[in-house]
Amino acid sequence: MELLSKILGGFLGVGMFALVVVFQPEIRKFLLMLGSTNFNARRRILKHFRLLGADRGVKMDLEGIVSACKKMSSTNTGALIVIQRNNRLDFVKNTGDEMNLEVNQPIIESIFFKNSPLHDGAIIIEENRITATRVILPVSNDRNIPLRFGLRHRAAVGITEKTDAVSIVVSEENGQISYLKDGDFVLFEDTDELLKLLKKDLS
Repeated sequence: MELLSKILGGFLGVGMFALVVVFQPEIRKFLLMLGSTNFNARRRILKHFRLLGADRGVKMDLEGIVSACKKMSSTNTGALIVIQRNNRLDFVKNTGDEMNLEVNQPIIESIFFKNSPLHDGAIIIEENRITATRVILPVSNDRNIPLRFGLRHRAAVGITEKTDAVSIVVSEENGQISYLKDGDFVLFEDTDELLKLLKKDLS
């Protein structure tokens, strides 16, 4: 029994270590959520675990966001949109200009208009408000990212690697729209499917 106990103890130890290694990104994001100083973010965590039954806050104008991306895609207007979920994005918001604008299609298009002083960098969206523009995001060093993707896409990968935020990128070169989550490109066929993905991920 003593030998069996040691063997089982060894298996448990190795198993716990393996779980930590395999689920390291998820554990990191969960700890970031717990460490958030924002009460609304904590409420979303509790809702996620069904500890609170209250309805989600302000409904986000996802249709307006997708429509703006579709319009900018048709004119090859580059854009980088980051939508906050549970993890606070203050550490990158401080690199840009603080804003408090309601999300809608014309506002997004005007920000990323090529002659606009705000078009460089990313915008941060929280609870249907654009809270920062010209934000500088951490760039991913992942060598598996295809070379055809530039700094805008690498920045979108970087922020979604480090937080649970989602990003939408419109390519300035070819107008292609990309959706990123958890550091990966999420495939979709058209903007209708993109809208469904956003509704699912932000619900």
